[in-house]
Amino acid sequence: MNILDAFRLDGEVAVVTGGGKGIGRGIAIGLAQAGAAVVVASRTQSDLDEVVAAIAGMGGKALAVVTDATDKASLENLGQKAAAHFGSITIWVNNAGGIPDATPRYLVKTSEASWDAMMDLNLKAVWMGAVVAANHMRDDGGAIVNISSRAAMGPQVKNAPYGAAKAAVNSLTASLAGELAPKIRVNAVAPGPVLTQNFEECLKIENDEQRAAVLELMGIPLKRYGRTDDIAAAVLFLASPASSWISGQCLYVSGGR
Repeated sequence: MNILDAFRLDGEVAVVTGGGKGIGRGIAIGLAQAGAAVVVASRTQSDLDEVVAAIAGMGGKALAVVTDATDKASLENLGQKAAAHFGSITIWVNNAGGIPDATPRYLVKTSEASWDAMMDLNLKAVWMGAVVAANHMRDDGGAIVNISSRAAMGPQVKNAPYGAAKAAVNSLTASLAGELAPKIRVNAVAPGPVLTQNFEECLKIENDEQRAAVLELMGIPLKRYGRTDDIAAAVLFLASPASSWISGQCLYVSGGR
């Protein structure tokens, strides 16, 4: 087999939560370009419709399912609709996450409600999504990819609740990999700063000058922000047969930082 064929996803069925925009949109389109039928999930129908149209426009197959990733019944509905429409799910990407109100906080100034909202979106949603995915994959196997963050590594000044949630995602990933082996592989991708809407809202970035100043402050060795394609490529690798002997790992895609 040509090694490039190992990166193809022809005949695969992929679910991407938080797939309506930003990194999730990039992942959904990237998996479709590799040949997968993609089920795109988020809370906003109009965002989903745009992604499905983009995939259809390049000859791919896609389905939109409005989903609240913090709600178990909504995730179970997503799994059922994906399987009913395309058949057995073989790839599940737990991408939904972020800072719910676009307001980074110090630990000592975080309310209990804000903490719970952060954990629900960034940790509980990953756990519940993985459980639903595993229930659909158990017989035939597959790959689960969780989206973590560079913020999981080291101290996070004024963003520690988010960092704590993503560090827990890394632990969850390793544990799930052990529980679900050998049929289901579980890995994570940890992006560095990518210029998504949520990222810019959190840092109050409004123009190119501010973008350049923040980039300089972050000290990224490769001297640029990440692109959604950078993250999509990493997810494609971990979802594809090219990584068939990799499980329980977190791949940092963060410009060398």
